[in-house]
Amino acid sequence: MAESKKAWYVLRAISGKEAKVKEVLDAQIRNTDLGNYVFQVLIPTEKVLAVRNGKKVVKERNLYSGYVFIEADLRGEVIHTLTTTTNVIDFLRGRDKGSKPEVLREADVKRMLGTVDELNDEMAEDGVNDYMVGESVKVITGAFNGFIGEIEEVNREKKKLKVMVKVFGRKTPLELDNSQVERELNPDK
Repeated sequence: MAESKKAWYVLRAISGKEAKVKEVLDAQIRNTDLGNYVFQVLIPTEKVLAVRNGKKVVKERNLYSGYVFIEADLRGEVIHTLTTTTNVIDFLRGRDKGSKPEVLREADVKRMLGTVDELNDEMAEDGVNDYMVGESVKVITGAFNGFIGEIEEVNREKKKLKVMVKVFGRKTPLELDNSQVERELNPDK
């Protein structure tokens, strides 16, 4: 038997049917020999805070609508089995006619899996980020994307932060939403 070529791929699914696709594939993995070739089926979700009848409710929402991520060894009939699964359109492929399913880069997979974990961790505390004055954060959106700064003020009601970043060697205050920053784990680097 040839050595396993396990990699991550993306299945395009009918939007809104991702959970059904996962359910069917998980059942096939358990009950058929597909389990020897498909190792994981993921639908990355994020927890979203919503208010229903005056109460805070945490709901799950798909991060990538219409996509199901699978870790598989695509050999033999595996591609055919996966693409003929109910509600599956096809693999994400290159533009060329007859091109093979695109393999996700390991860095992208780690970032995706890490992003899912970070988002779930952030929402765990009743949907509020508990940033502290003096903490280092990295700006992740907007004109100052990639800048690292220190929190000077925290406004929990408005979910706003005042962050000081260095622009051309001068400290500059920025007012940002909690969603525009992420914790900087290694501020010294």
